[in-house]
Amino acid sequence: MKTNMLIMAAMLIGLAGFAQKSEIKAAEKAMKSGDAATAKASLESAAGAITGADERTQAQYYFLRGQVYADLAKKGDMSAFGESVDSYKKVVSLEEASGKIKYTGDAKAQMSLVANDLVNTAVEDNKEKKYKEAAEKLYMAYQLSPQDTIYLYYAASSAVNSGDYEMSLDYYKELKDIGYDGSQMEYRATNVETGEVEVMQKTQRDLMVKSGTYSNPVDEKTESKRAEIVRNIALIYTQLGNNEEALEAYKAARADNPDDVNLVLNEANLYYQLGDKDKFKALMAEAARMAPENPDLHYNIGVINMEQGDIEGARAAYRKAIEVNPGYVNAQLNLSTTYVNEGNALIDDMNALGTSRADLARYDELKAQKDELFKEGVVVLEDALKTNPDNEAILSQLKNIYGALGDNENYMRIKNLLGE
Repeated sequence: MKTNMLIMAAMLIGLAGFAQKSEIKAAEKAMKSGDAATAKASLESAAGAITGADERTQAQYYFLRGQVYADLAKKGDMSAFGESVDSYKKVVSLEEASGKIKYTGDAKAQMSLVANDLVNTAVEDNKEKKYKEAAEKLYMAYQLSPQDTIYLYYAASSAVNSGDYEMSLDYYKELKDIGYDGSQMEYRATNVETGEVEVMQKTQRDLMVKSGTYSNPVDEKTESKRAEIVRNIALIYTQLGNNEEALEAYKAARADNPDDVNLVLNEANLYYQLGDKDKFKALMAEAARMAPENPDLHYNIGVINMEQGDIEGARAAYRKAIEVNPGYVNAQLNLSTTYVNEGNALIDDMNALGTSRADLARYDELKAQKDELFKEGVVVLEDALKTNPDNEAILSQLKNIYGALGDNENYMRIKNLLGE
């Protein structure tokens, strides 16, 4: 009786193996006719018992399954990409474990094709603003083709655009960990007809230059993206409210990129958000030393000095901004305002005086000081009109100061310029 049971078990196993192979053949036949849905159904029928099959049959099954789901993905089933990838990976792991290599080469080649399909569909997703779907596909493409690290870089960018900062942080941290640089050679030449500089493949560029339609060939290496990556990590930490991690990220980033003024500015902005205006001012001053020809840096130093009551410091910073950019309207307005504000502060003192002879004398003294300050503000704005003669903000502020000075002639002149 025991012998009969063993024979029956062997027969059942044999029948199961026969059924698996039959379903696999049916799936292969369906795929040859382009019917991936039928092929999928056949494979699903064999799925329950496939783990009991021999290694070669399992590898054959998963290789075919990878093909089926890749085809379904091409036909619009985006979720099928993952199934296809998992199946091809299973082929490779099975054959590596068994040492019997048959489908591995083809599986790896198919994974490369799937990676290309993923990238192409991710491009379309980005165009349609489906950023999260694009990020997931690009990351999957990177996993399939880890040498193509640019897929991971674009996955991180798409994740940021989707607003999924946790996902983007993971991707950027992975880029940092693998030492992604992202720099590459660009091959440029000037279009003789249009005069525009264009970027193209080296072979094409060289042919165009040789033909005479392009000139001035230049080979230039693009900037490394390492600073951008660590900067984005810090920015994402800030976005997530993890300020301590953000500050640590900036510290590490600046240690690796000491000449990157943008890192200094971003760190300064974080300190400003945290309410540490002294640290903000110190970092802005550092940035201004690094990039003295950037008028915005001097302007921002002026703003923070003004907020902190350092009027002379504010004026010096605004003047430096105007020196770098003579048409910097906001710096001109704020510089004028420092004199007006200082003059207005004297008005409070004037109004607090009594009617005694001493108080009246003091009143006249303070009024003269106030008027001189207002006139300093006028000088700034009259100079500003030389570079921005039609600027409404400058004209309006100038009109108000002339009105406060009681200078009716100039008040009417500016009013006419405003078209009032």
